[in-house]
Amino acid sequence: MALELRHLRYLLAVAEHANFTRAAEALHVSQPTLSQQVRQLERTLKVQLLDRTGRTVRLTDAGAAYAHYARSALRDLEAAERAVLDVRDLSRGTLRLATTPTFTAYLVGPLAGEFHTRHPGISLTLREMPQELMESALLADELDLGIAFSGPHLPGVTGTELFTESLSLVVGPTHPYAGRTAPLPIRSLRDHRLALLSADFATRLHIDTHFGEHGVRPDIAVEANSITTLTELIRRTPLATVLPDAITREQPGLHPVALSPALPARTVTLLYRETAYRSAASGAFARLAREWGREHGDGPG
Repeated sequence: MALELRHLRYLLAVAEHANFTRAAEALHVSQPTLSQQVRQLERTLKVQLLDRTGRTVRLTDAGAAYAHYARSALRDLEAAERAVLDVRDLSRGTLRLATTPTFTAYLVGPLAGEFHTRHPGISLTLREMPQELMESALLADELDLGIAFSGPHLPGVTGTELFTESLSLVVGPTHPYAGRTAPLPIRSLRDHRLALLSADFATRLHIDTHFGEHGVRPDIAVEANSITTLTELIRRTPLATVLPDAITREQPGLHPVALSPALPARTVTLLYRETAYRSAASGAFARLAREWGREHGDGPG
């Protein structure tokens, strides 16, 4: 029997669901058909791929080894299909992009808008997620590109530096530091109440690490998982926050105050899977992102 793609998909579905009935429902085939196809695959390979003796179906050692390459083969074939559909003149195509949350406030809109203006035939899918999930999605070929920060990265993920991102204390128009030009000693933050991004933001970890290194345990009055909520709060209260300077530049009524010692700058990086097919759309977006970094970033990455 000649192997066909359906045999690989059927085996992986059973492995994922650990049950023939649920796998058949997910594949929209009958359970007997699914069982027969998997048996055919096992006879062709002359090895048992599934252990059917327990309450759940699981891969045998041979099945696990085979499934690893089956997943890789299907992923590469899906990339090949996209390559066939990709048109070098960018008149059509797709691009799957993810960013970490803080970039939504200042980077995604300008980049996505300019990309659509230049290449209206490209279908763009945008997702927001933490960096660790983004890198896993890149490895699983669920994304083409990601915008996050420089490494270390998961094995198989690499990146191109775009620009550096600096952060400052940010206050509203009624705050006593609104007109301050001299750097503020970081230990002074012990006497001020802050509103900060919640712990699910990588930026918060960056802030907490810097504060901890200098013995600062700030009085945190508010935690928010929304940049918009945080900036509106700072405008209307005497609270202060810490945000990337690029966000402050785009928000009227917010005033950055340099800290001493300053928070370390971060390198913004365009991430991709090392062995991934680089479509024309991916290349065009990478060029646009580098252009934006040169024109608007705090410095070259």
